[in-house]
Amino acid sequence: MMFDWIQQLADWLVFDVLNLKEGAHLANALNFFIYDSIKILLLVFVIIFFMGIINSYFPVEKVRNYLSRKKLYGFEYLMASLFGVVTPFCSCSSVPLFIGFVKGGIPLGVTFAFLITSPLVNEVAIGLFIGLFGLKITIIYVISGILLGTISGIILQKLKLEKYLTPWVQQVLENSKHETEKFELEGTSFKAKLPFIWNETKSVLKGILPYVLIGIAIGGLMHGYIPEGFFEQYMSKDNLFAVPLATIMAVPMYMNASGVLPVVQVLVSKGIPLGTAIAFMMGVVGLSLPEAMLLKKVMTLKLIFIFFSTVTLCIVISGYLFNIIL
Repeated sequence: MMFDWIQQLADWLVFDVLNLKEGAHLANALNFFIYDSIKILLLVFVIIFFMGIINSYFPVEKVRNYLSRKKLYGFEYLMASLFGVVTPFCSCSSVPLFIGFVKGGIPLGVTFAFLITSPLVNEVAIGLFIGLFGLKITIIYVISGILLGTISGIILQKLKLEKYLTPWVQQVLENSKHETEKFELEGTSFKAKLPFIWNETKSVLKGILPYVLIGIAIGGLMHGYIPEGFFEQYMSKDNLFAVPLATIMAVPMYMNASGVLPVVQVLVSKGIPLGTAIAFMMGVVGLSLPEAMLLKKVMTLKLIFIFFSTVTLCIVISGYLFNIIL
């Protein structure tokens, strides 16, 4: 795996250097914090630097104009969701890509379609899903995850939410636009563009660093201290409101899809309906307080609320449909 070396480094620091006991709450929380901090900050650096290079050759306005002129009939949302499937990132790791997409002039709804699908459906989760629940349920889950991202993206785009991006993001976009126009007018070489791209990358990193670390710290505490069986009593098949309750109660937790799937298997084995368990999983993976903390740098509270509400509604509907179909 791409990030195995980071996990090995985190294990060495926590268990060998600090000599913490494996399985202890503090050890799990700290291990999670070290691993995700290094991984996400590396992703932020690489993605923003790469998007800076792309933006210097493909101006924001040209990308926007192309997407607005071309009648893609919603295909762009589906493509963003499918791209999310092949990027095996958790929700917090997807946020750097979200910043890069917005900075690159990609419409907000299309960007949201990626942000929603990426943590829900990836090759690791698909492999585990097949092993735990079989091919039929896996296919239904994958299709529902892609549709969830696509439909949510379309809804969010229709709401025209760009004005709710934070002033920091709008300033980043404005600076990027001015510099790109300057590059075009002056015919600047790639080598001459690099200092600006580097400075822009450092500026973005500096702007989001506190939010990244605080978000991951919250996720680490939840990962280390919230017991796995804490929510089972609220998800029984006799509870008509089990699906929305499962979705909402999942928000304080934080795991990626591969981490929460074994928990879903345990829930199902204890008699909890599959749709309710999957809604819980989608809530854990697609909606989390650490993700909200990271998004706070790029979205106003109103936009975060609208985003989370839309995704929650789609997850709840998916959970009920799963319970009916399966």
